[in-house]
Amino acid sequence: MKTSEKTLAKLRNCPRYGITELLEIMQALRSENGCPWDREQTHGSIRQDLLEETYEVVEAIDLNSVPMMREELGDVLLQVVFHCQIEAEQQHFTFDDICDELCRKLVIRHPHVFGSVSVADSDEVLKNWDSIKQETKHQSTATETLEGVCKALPALMYAQKLGKRAGRAGMDWTSAEDAFGYIRKETDELEEAMQKGSQDDIEEELGDLLFSCVNTARHLNIDAETALNGASKKFLQRFARTEQLVLADGKQMKDLPIETLDTYWTKAKEITKRDSDLKDQI
Repeated sequence: MKTSEKTLAKLRNCPRYGITELLEIMQALRSENGCPWDREQTHGSIRQDLLEETYEVVEAIDLNSVPMMREELGDVLLQVVFHCQIEAEQQHFTFDDICDELCRKLVIRHPHVFGSVSVADSDEVLKNWDSIKQETKHQSTATETLEGVCKALPALMYAQKLGKRAGRAGMDWTSAEDAFGYIRKETDELEEAMQKGSQDDIEEELGDLLFSCVNTARHLNIDAETALNGASKKFLQRFARTEQLVLADGKQMKDLPIETLDTYWTKAKEITKRDSDLKDQI
């Protein structure tokens, strides 16, 4: 179906755009006289775009950048509208259908706001939310709640959610110390697998070790994904400072043995820690 010239003219000269105009623009882009690239796209071809735009919103939040957040949230909304248009063309569902389903879900899961249920605090709100969610999704067993965790999540987030839901069913350690004990146990089993040399066993035991680390983080009220991200950023900062020190001595990192690089690394670590302490004092 072609978009009429009248509609195109309206969209070109709109004084202020809203969700209605956004939906019309996406429909125009996908129409016969629209954009060839937009018409060719499928859910699969733009799947990665949705992930990347979502991560850019997260980056804007981390940077506490309001202008960036405003722009990146718009890019995420574009992806939602894009996927909706693809399905609307197949007459499966529309953007309004998504809004309707979402609103109904919010009303049902907030009986303390839209109903007569009373709650004491946020913990009780979350408990009710999980109970209602399990009921509406027809999950009658604890296993079904674990199977309901999104499998496309990053591995650390996926593991943490599995552990959390298993804990609600009573399958959990009683303390962070008990969970930490399994890190030692899995480390020993990984070392044993490495000595035997079976790559499959090594991969399995390494996975068990990572899973134990995630569960220990959960018991310490630490988000494993955030913790690893912080460690990665710290590594990058210290690597950059190490290279600066090496270059300042007229050398190249690739030409130095690991023992020498480790000496530079230790010095870089001391410098970055001192810089961090000074920054905290300001």
